[in-house]
Amino acid sequence: MLKFVKGYMESIEGVATYPMISLLIFFVFFTILFLWVMTASKDHIKEMSEMPLENDNQQNDQ
Repeated sequence: MLKFVKGYMESIEGVATYPMISLLIFFVFFTILFLWVMTASKDHIKEMSEMPLENDNQQNDQ
């Protein structure tokens, strides 16, 4: 089975570019995510972390 897949992949021209594009997208996404986390304000993070608790409190009050 692996020989069939390997033979099929070798017949595709430029197939080596797809893993490089995937790696680049992966790297760029997590780099941007890391930068966003480092620059996000602490107030925003605290507000987002308390959101599920606010919904529970509102439902219990009704």
